[in-house]
Amino acid sequence: MRRRHLLAAALLARPAFAQSYPGPVRLIVPFATGGTTDIIARLIAEEMGRRLGTVVIVENRPGAGATLGTGLVARAAPDGTTLLVSTISGMAVGNTLYRDRIQWDADRDFAHIATILGTPYLLLVNPQTPYRTLAEYVDASKRPPGLAFATSGIGSVPHLVGLRLAQAAGFELQHIPYRGGAQAATDAIAGVVPSVMDSLTAASAYIRAGQLRVLAFTTRERLPDFPDVPTFVEAGYPDIVADGWAGIAAPAGTPRALQERLAAAIREAMAAPQVARRYQETVTQPGRLFLDDAQAFVRAEIAAWAPVVRASGATPG
Repeated sequence: MRRRHLLAAALLARPAFAQSYPGPVRLIVPFATGGTTDIIARLIAEEMGRRLGTVVIVENRPGAGATLGTGLVARAAPDGTTLLVSTISGMAVGNTLYRDRIQWDADRDFAHIATILGTPYLLLVNPQTPYRTLAEYVDASKRPPGLAFATSGIGSVPHLVGLRLAQAAGFELQHIPYRGGAQAATDAIAGVVPSVMDSLTAASAYIRAGQLRVLAFTTRERLPDFPDVPTFVEAGYPDIVADGWAGIAAPAGTPRALQERLAAAIREAMAAPQVARRYQETVTQPGRLFLDDAQAFVRAEIAAWAPVVRASGATPG
């Protein structure tokens, strides 16, 4: 009897949010392990669990341009226990690129809880190549046989940015798709391919080590950390602006009270010392949008990228 009373007292002493959260949370990452987004998501998951009073288990479900894992969450019960790490590639681009293959809509079928990071894209070359400016790179791309251009895959944002550059500058893109940005960058460092388009989050360590040279960023203005590197905009390509973002989403219909609790937990998790340190190490901006603002942002991104995907002629691999 005494043991039963002690157990009851312990349960009553737990925080109210720990008692009321529906259960353990599955955070679906729709791509392979090891990337910076995956690592940051895992750090956030750990901190979220502490604040929600439950465990947040990260599951990697890669495949089909992130549509497999995304579809799994779209079909899940809207009870706050299945969440998605959403990205610009999977949501804003994938919603149009894979339209004939998917049964979900990136706006209609998801409650977008928060953005968790933002990072620009950049064109990088092997430092052993002679190209020190974007103009030199474009000139070389116009001359036969052109320059090989590596990305994380067909229909990825880096691929679409490369296509926009090629269309605007008037050359044929010699695209080399990889199964992920890490291998594309590795081959650029090794000299297998002369150039790669990647995110700053993924490439920051290579840049600091002098393994890759930056020619241009997809930001509107120069970055304070790279004051000598121009943007595509100032180089004469005003339409080449892109921000690589990631967020956390729940199935549509998730109760607003749970959405608010998740948003609060994510906000606090991003400010936790170990998470903030990772943002700083990778020159990555933490997310700043929550709930209605996050939903509106994703909706706008879908609308902005749909014509780009269609004009590119890209098709799913």
